[in-house]
Amino acid sequence: MKREADRPRVVVITGASAGVGRATALAFARQGASIALVARGWEGLEGARREVEALGAKAIVVPTDVADAVQVEGAAAIAERELGPIDVWVNNAMSSVFSPVREMSAEDYRRVTDVTYLGYVYGTLAALRRMLPRDRGKIIFVGSALAYRGIPLQSAYCGAKHAVQGFFDSLRTELIHDRSGVQITMVQMPALNTPQFRWVKSRLPNKAQPVPPIHQPEVAADAILFAADHDRREVWVGWPTVLAIVGNRIAPWFADRKLAKSGFSSQQQAEPEDPHRRHNLWDPVDDDEDHGAHGVFDHRAQAGTSQLWFAKNRNALSVGAALLAGGAAAALGAIAQRNGDVDDEDARFEADLAELEERHPMPD
Repeated sequence: MKREADRPRVVVITGASAGVGRATALAFARQGASIALVARGWEGLEGARREVEALGAKAIVVPTDVADAVQVEGAAAIAERELGPIDVWVNNAMSSVFSPVREMSAEDYRRVTDVTYLGYVYGTLAALRRMLPRDRGKIIFVGSALAYRGIPLQSAYCGAKHAVQGFFDSLRTELIHDRSGVQITMVQMPALNTPQFRWVKSRLPNKAQPVPPIHQPEVAADAILFAADHDRREVWVGWPTVLAIVGNRIAPWFADRKLAKSGFSSQQQAEPEDPHRRHNLWDPVDDDEDHGAHGVFDHRAQAGTSQLWFAKNRNALSVGAALLAGGAAAALGAIAQRNGDVDDEDARFEADLAELEERHPMPD
């Protein structure tokens, strides 16, 4: 992406007051970006602004409910007026409800969808209105392994993330068709140590937790920064994300059974939930307290993942692997030819496939 070399990169981050958005704001600040911090909670926004400015970067706070398209458009206008043309827009704001489907209400689903799905749509539309005429810019969709694989007790969130994935696919094909210079990337996240597990609405008997293994929000921020600078369709973060997405493609029925068995207990701690505690589905809970980027699982969270290193360096690794594979294939081919054992590739593939189907039949 091209921009004027004499000005800092301008970044808009929704959900910037805490969690992944907060960690991402600090990561961009370390690069010297000018940042528009968008969220509902005033104290969290002010805390993020102070931390960004302490790193020597410029920040503005724009209190916004992303479920309101007019407010989102206003946030984009303020960002460009105060900071300059937007280079990167990070769709990150989310809400959720921990609850069995049978106990959910229509209002629960509507609100989670308005924030977690339509909030991304409204943010994307606001960014496109400004980026398309300039033929440059990057829009990042903070996704989840749950965009591919639904789990129990989070049906509203999973449904919204699936919707984001479909919207992303449609938009990307249109941008390619139009030969647009605007790029989009979806970053699929693992379980993260953010404050949301203490403030989302919950009907669970015990306090909610991310499904282990848990990663720190800085891992997510690192992936988002990488996505901002590279034209990748998707960036998968963490081995659990890879396992969830690939495993669901291969054997979704196995994931159904496994999650039915372990998906309830893995999302809850032993500590009972307070059914009367405040939650942030309709109003922010950080209006009188700054919760920062981290949740309460620091003692269990991983500060990095080797998988992300592999994902970021996949091009170089692919070249190396291709060279090695090419050399090995040439050697094996020479041996096979000498021994007269070169089989028909199609016939061999069909035989292997038949054996695989015999060993692992599709369930009824």
